[in-house]
Amino acid sequence: SHLQKQKVSVEQCLRIVYMPQAVFRVRPVARCTASMPGHSESVLAVQFSPNGRYLASGSGDTTLRFWDLSTQLPKHECKGHRNWVLCVSWSPDAVVVASGDMDGTIWLWDPVSGKPHGTCKGHSKWITSLAWEPAHKALPSRRFVSGSKDNTIRVWDATTRRCLFTMSSHTMVVTCVRWGGEGLIYSSSRDCSINVWDAQEGKLVRTLKGHGHWVNTLALSTEYVLRTGAFDHTGRAPEDPQEAMKVAQQRYDAVISGQPERLVSGSDDHTMFLWAPATSKTHLARMTGHVQLINQVTFSPDGRWVLSASFDKSIKLWDGVKGTFVATFRNHVGPVFQVAWSSDSRLFVSGSKDSTLKVWDVRTRKLMVDLPGHADEVFAVDWSPDGSGVASGGKDKVLKLWRH
Repeated sequence: SHLQKQKVSVEQCLRIVYMPQAVFRVRPVARCTASMPGHSESVLAVQFSPNGRYLASGSGDTTLRFWDLSTQLPKHECKGHRNWVLCVSWSPDAVVVASGDMDGTIWLWDPVSGKPHGTCKGHSKWITSLAWEPAHKALPSRRFVSGSKDNTIRVWDATTRRCLFTMSSHTMVVTCVRWGGEGLIYSSSRDCSINVWDAQEGKLVRTLKGHGHWVNTLALSTEYVLRTGAFDHTGRAPEDPQEAMKVAQQRYDAVISGQPERLVSGSDDHTMFLWAPATSKTHLARMTGHVQLINQVTFSPDGRWVLSASFDKSIKLWDGVKGTFVATFRNHVGPVFQVAWSSDSRLFVSGSKDSTLKVWDVRTRKLMVDLPGHADEVFAVDWSPDGSGVASGGKDKVLKLWRH
């Protein structure tokens, strides 16, 4: 009788739209398991290796340090830089680490022995960003790209440590470089433009314009799978380079699923743009809502969401395909510097000037865990690709590991 009153049929067809989720689950981090002192100045860059076994950190005390995650102790201290180490980047096969400093020198390190492979000299001012060639294009990884304050972008060969070519059309500081999976290099600059380059010869393919102020940061919808290469969520990969390239290609194809790769740019004009740079030079969407400059944007590992961290103390979640606004996460009482996704795209962690880390849940759009512990601003935060833990570093010179 209830059905008749409501005029509802039992025979109705319901359309169910489903989103495939990751087959594994990453547990939220809940406590600080290790505070690892060692650096004598602020920790400026933290990055886990693609297999999640090692951790590298760069600091203002001119050293790069490797940490052993099983014992949670320092493994190697790599000395060589003459100035602050600003960025650290692991090659996707986890064999080489590149680090760039304030003087414009790039050092290449062996993470197992902690010995330097050598230096790449050529930039005249400090290095702002480093990116490696994706694993499905070339294994073992040889080429990487660097952006610098001297307005140029250089592509290097890691084995010979020679500069293969220099790309310069930016008129101001290059703020961020990304090496895409389609054979393109993306670079953003303070001259308000984003350039798309051909990775083989270094030709300028197109320029993306639209921002009204400095462009700070770029994110690719495939950046997680490009970073981890052939390693799956347990940190395993085939030994043979040919096999590993095939696996990396499969993982890459699964993430893009037939769509061209998307790019998001965040700027000092408080807005973000969503682009499909392989196909067109007009933007797909303009994403507005922040009221201060945007410090970092990042795509979720499955490419479905975009997060933006801003100086207005909030983090905003956007749809990664259409660029529409989804939610705002407010709880920090200082500017948010960095955010990092868990590898299952269900959680993310943010580090802020207010000295706390916070873990958020994407599904409920709520704060899950508040992690105080740092004595000062948290500059760098990273979530391990195998989901085992979070590393954070900042102004208090201590590297902290957080586990479940």
